[in-house]
Amino acid sequence: MKGILFGSIALIAVGISPLAFSAPHISDPSHVAAKTDGFLFFHPDLRWRKEGLGRYEDGELALAFKAFERSARYADKGSQAMIAEMYWKGEGTAADKPLAYAWMDLAAERGYKDFLTLREYYWRELDPKERERALAVGKQVYAQFGDDVAKPRLEKLINRGRKQTAGSRTGYRGALTIMVPGAGGWITMSGEEYYADEFWQPELYFKWQDKLWKDYQRGRVEVGALETEVPKPVAAGQ
Repeated sequence: MKGILFGSIALIAVGISPLAFSAPHISDPSHVAAKTDGFLFFHPDLRWRKEGLGRYEDGELALAFKAFERSARYADKGSQAMIAEMYWKGEGTAADKPLAYAWMDLAAERGYKDFLTLREYYWRELDPKERERALAVGKQVYAQFGDDVAKPRLEKLINRGRKQTAGSRTGYRGALTIMVPGAGGWITMSGEEYYADEFWQPELYFKWQDKLWKDYQRGRVEVGALETEVPKPVAAGQ
């Protein structure tokens, strides 16, 4: 995973690349597991976000959009924000600002400050008819991609992966050395790092994600002032 997230209205207004929504940068060696095929198979949120970012960087925007949609099915908020930006700008899909708002509202579902900021910016840019449509299409977006339905999809796969790796964890968790490809060569990590509970216990995995976003938000520098108008959220089931 790579990239840093820009959350200010000032930055987005001048056209900063939506690659900023990839994720907070992770440098801890214990997280190189996220680059391995076996790990990514049971974490399709990261797998398809990684695919989407690669396609986006290569200019294959339609394929990037499809990859982000697949990641979004597994509750990945970074990918959901990427979809919002691509709808907003008409990248890889037809421009649709009301739908972009619905997706950014979804990305902000867990209260991540940067996505809330962008959601407010989107709302201010919509006219009354677009706002009405945004709230209507938001119901459909939440029905397919909201945490209530997307998290269980991911939890099922993570739980399956945990069961399949249980034997390895029991016998080799402290002694196993895993080698994964990294920039400029191979990176080694222990079995303890690869099999960390934060990757294989769904509840801990989502807490880990929240910590990454929130720690990053505390450490970043704000650019530009946030206006006071707050848009109406699209709540599931409305």
